[in-house]
Amino acid sequence: MTATEIRQAFLGFFVSKGHTIVPSAPIVIKNDPTLMFTNAGMNQFKDIFLGEAAPKAPRVADTQRCLRVSGKHNDLEEVGIDTYHHTMFEMLGNWSFGDYFKKEAIAWSWELLTEVYKLPKDRLYVTYFEGDEKEGLEADTETYELWKQYVAEDHILRGNKKDNFWEMGETGPCGPCSEIHFDSRPDNERAEVSGAILVNADHDQVIEIWNDVFMQFNRLKGGVLQPLPNKHVDTGMGFERLVRVLQGKTSNYDTDVFQPMIQFIAEKSGKKYNSAAKPGDTDWNDAVAMRVLADHIRAISFAIADGQLPSNNKAGYVIRRILRRAVRYSYQYLEFKEPFLNQLVPLLADQFKGVFTNLFEQKDFVQKVVLEEEVSFLRTLAAGIKKFEEFTTYSSTSNSAMLYAEADVFQTLRHELKGEFAFELSDTYGFPIDLTELLAREIGWTVDIDGFNQALQEQKNRSRAATAIDTGDWIVLKDDESVEFTGYDETETIAHIVKYRKVTAKGKEQYQLVLDKTPFYAESGGQVGDKGELVFPDGEIILVTDTKKENGLIVHFTDKLPQDIDDALTAIVDPALRSQTNSNHSATHLLHAAMKQVLGSHVNQKGSLVNADYLRFDFSHFAKVTDEELAQIEAIVNQKVRENIPLKEERSVLYAEAISSGVTALFGEKYGEYVRVITFDDNFSKELCGGTHVKATGQIGFFKIIAESAVAAGVRRIEAITGVAAEKYIVTQNALVNQLKELLKNPKDLSKSIESLLDENAKLKKEIEKSILEKSSGLKTELAQKAEAIGDINFIAQKVDLPNADAVKNLAYQLKDIVSNLFLVLVADFDGKPSITVMIAENLVKEKGLHAGNIVKELAKEVKGGGGGQPFFATAGGSDVSGLDNVLVKARSFAG
Repeated sequence: MTATEIRQAFLGFFVSKGHTIVPSAPIVIKNDPTLMFTNAGMNQFKDIFLGEAAPKAPRVADTQRCLRVSGKHNDLEEVGIDTYHHTMFEMLGNWSFGDYFKKEAIAWSWELLTEVYKLPKDRLYVTYFEGDEKEGLEADTETYELWKQYVAEDHILRGNKKDNFWEMGETGPCGPCSEIHFDSRPDNERAEVSGAILVNADHDQVIEIWNDVFMQFNRLKGGVLQPLPNKHVDTGMGFERLVRVLQGKTSNYDTDVFQPMIQFIAEKSGKKYNSAAKPGDTDWNDAVAMRVLADHIRAISFAIADGQLPSNNKAGYVIRRILRRAVRYSYQYLEFKEPFLNQLVPLLADQFKGVFTNLFEQKDFVQKVVLEEEVSFLRTLAAGIKKFEEFTTYSSTSNSAMLYAEADVFQTLRHELKGEFAFELSDTYGFPIDLTELLAREIGWTVDIDGFNQALQEQKNRSRAATAIDTGDWIVLKDDESVEFTGYDETETIAHIVKYRKVTAKGKEQYQLVLDKTPFYAESGGQVGDKGELVFPDGEIILVTDTKKENGLIVHFTDKLPQDIDDALTAIVDPALRSQTNSNHSATHLLHAAMKQVLGSHVNQKGSLVNADYLRFDFSHFAKVTDEELAQIEAIVNQKVRENIPLKEERSVLYAEAISSGVTALFGEKYGEYVRVITFDDNFSKELCGGTHVKATGQIGFFKIIAESAVAAGVRRIEAITGVAAEKYIVTQNALVNQLKELLKNPKDLSKSIESLLDENAKLKKEIEKSILEKSSGLKTELAQKAEAIGDINFIAQKVDLPNADAVKNLAYQLKDIVSNLFLVLVADFDGKPSITVMIAENLVKEKGLHAGNIVKELAKEVKGGGGGQPFFATAGGSDVSGLDNVLVKARSFAG
């Protein structure tokens, strides 16, 4: 069976068992503070398991794209090394929400594997939960008895809590699980060693392919297990592993899921892929590199297609880290010195066409983003290699470690690269530690691995401390699973608190409240959450500082709890903030439509921020938007504002029906079966949107673009303001123009007058520079005559009267040209700010190990400052000009 046939067989089987097939959720998660990425098939159903949403159907099945790069499930640095772990993978799953339970789940698992897929029964092992005395949990004998109907008892294995009790996290739904493992070893090996002892023993040929989770409990913060009112089934089968087993392979990478990609990489690199290569073989690193590229491009591409661009923080950093690991392997082992990874995107998009179509629809955009990231990182990689070579070269040639301000970075006498510097290469330049070790070995150095690991752990500890949040259990006041949002129709609602909890972050305590009805809009779709008040009958007012969404719940943030928490309250949204936010949100829709008209249909939203102050709109476009284009876009939006187009809001529209009507949907958004459609003129702007809007475009008042910039590869950003903010902006700009006119005595042509001033200023600057050059040239001869011979070094240390750093630098280079073996230190006073310049002849750098950058750092201590630079030229500044004389005295000690 091909991978496509295997996937379809799974979905078809569960359709025959009364399941509804649902689409994969985006790989990038929104509205869940506990997760950045979908890491399991159950993530999109989390609110159902928590009892915070009703299921659309009691039985569902799907294939979900998932991403795992850390934690117990996956370590990024191991992907490509073994044969069965991945960053992005497909999870085939079937779910029951309070419908069937263990009996049906187990029976259907066995039927599918042995009767549909025809897997040999004697190669399958199943596990069940053995119980846990500390938790007070009994063994799951029900599962054991059910399996006995199908499986020989010596193939039914007890499993501990670690392997056979599934938990969503520290709190939340959980329960015993039953894993199904497959032994793919040759018969002779199976005869010698039973597969039973290799289950969950990290054997690469005895692997888990399916896990049936039986959700029976809810774990509270204190660790207490509370029975769930409804029992659920959550199963997950790793698609890549299943394909491997059914295609009779010993590695996931040898299946038709990965082989087309790997063979393309092999062809382009001129290397052969050897799946049997082992550590130590000459082609081991080549094989690992090809697996890394074939795996990582999947995670990178689907994340970008789902709206997560590579960046330096949070989820974006994870994607950038994966991408850079792939580029490192490509560069280091496959010898691709030019961007290559992006060439894999079209192949991947074609492979998943009809399965996850959003990648195919955006393949050009995704490829361009990957290309730009590659170009950027290859520059960074080259800079890191240069830094490594620079430091090790000068460290090796130094006659004395005392010359180094960075002596703590290198153990120069032992030629050991200290861990702190190895970590800097990793953290700043993206070097894996093995690349640093390789570079070190090539020049006879070693790396302080213990120091590297310590620096890495310290960073992890800092990161954990910065993001540590202590979240209490929900205190339930009313058993009300439904939360009604009334904010589309009103900004005041009578409500009750149904549950609350305390949250502590960075030493600050806050409370999170859930109401049975609320007009407060929760942050979503780029629109910020509402602020406002909760007013109680006794006059107490609780301020709502923010509103966010968590697993379908609307959560109100407050700094305190009301005295009478059970009383009715009036929830009041801040009307001014909401009104301004509405204007900016509706203007964003008009902007999007106008941009498609002016720039082209390729323009798609890649992110947005809508608040009361301004709007920010990120969009796909590969060139700077010209001033003419911006003016045209602005004019179209303002025309639509003047037309006062009424809002057409349609709630509960079937998703398929909305899409067929030509509505704009955003990639990476998770849409339900029913959606809300916002239209401003059927022929202009029609989008799926859950946000709040003006009743007619005239309420926007006026629209003004205030900035256009680049955000990432292939992504531009427009910032704009509306209404009163736009009016104030124009008034301010007009006042500035009038002020300029007055200063220039009301010229007829303001622009020409300013140009004349600039031209005149440029001419005067040139005259001043000429004067300074003449002065420094005169100093050159004078200083050259003052050179003091210290051994074979010509030493000059002088204070000079020059107006700026460029003049001093120019003088230093002139002296270098006429004085051999030069060791030069110049100090200057720039309007009370001390300046130090060090210039050293290249031959002295190499022969004597002198390093201007390190020396200037030491000298800068005399002026209470710092600096740095290259081995032959460096500068420093400071705050204490009185120390300049001491600098000149101290400088002599470095010349011997």
